[in-house]
Amino acid sequence: MAKTAALKRSTKATKAASKPAAKAAAKAAAKPAKSTYVLDDQIGFILRQVWQRHTMIFARDIGSNLTPTQWAALSKLVETGPCSQNQLGRLTAMDVATIKGVIDRLTARGLTETSADPQDGRRLLVSLTRAGQQLAEKTAPLALAISKETLAPLDAKERETLLSLLSRLR
Repeated sequence: MAKTAALKRSTKATKAASKPAAKAAAKAAAKPAKSTYVLDDQIGFILRQVWQRHTMIFARDIGSNLTPTQWAALSKLVETGPCSQNQLGRLTAMDVATIKGVIDRLTARGLTETSADPQDGRRLLVSLTRAGQQLAEKTAPLALAISKETLAPLDAKERETLLSLLSRLR
């Protein structure tokens, strides 16, 4: 009986002693460790937030049911004239699958068309239709205004510096 009472006292003492240690461990686990990596300070995170803001402005203002990638293809075709789908993808920074989908959707809407390359029959050229050219001409001023609004928080010198620095990171 004495052994049992002593064992119970010992168990109670061990539990009592371990409670502060358990509380300290729980408190330490709840408090995040200091990190040298702060997401809000990272270039990729900041660029994604700026891209999201720009995309929201674009979607609100473009008015022609165009996505940014579709607009990129149309505007690049205005600049270059007919070119291969592969080349258009490279010029607009789109992979093969993305540019194919973009051109398929633009062609279904009657804004682009494909034809055989007269110098290489294996290659198709993508070009604007008359409707595509008209839409691109109508949309260009809107796109310029969208870029202007995206950069509006910056003064002229800051805009120039930002665009110059971002161009160096390409």
